[in-house]
Amino acid sequence: QVQLVESGGGLVQAGGSLRLSCAASGSTFSNYAMGWFRQAPGKEREFVAAVSGNGRNTYYTDSAKGRFTISRDNAKNTVYLQMNSLKPEDMAVYYCARHRRPDIAVVATTEFAYWGQGTQVTVSS
Repeated sequence: QVQLVESGGGLVQAGGSLRLSCAASGSTFSNYAMGWFRQAPGKEREFVAAVSGNGRNTYYTDSAKGRFTISRDNAKNTVYLQMNSLKPEDMAVYYCARHRRPDIAVVATTEFAYWGQGTQVTVSS
């Protein structure tokens, strides 16, 4: 059974940084792309970043480019999201998700088969 457990969320001031982690178990981690999504109150869940199974390809939403970095350590079965220069609009519950394939052709929520429980990121202005 695939399990994804996020950690690293918390309260940070605008301009600060956080590093989210997602520990995966229950499948061959390197065989699948991984992604981060977020959901703010009253809004739909939105894509933030993704990384291919081998870590060579990364994908970002426009608002994350230049501020966020996704990476993975396949030896540790863990994917990370380094978030710098945080803004109040980044405040949301952040979810880790496992894709159905090793790489991503099109970013679609339905292509991510497994989800973590989420970790809250709060950014104070």
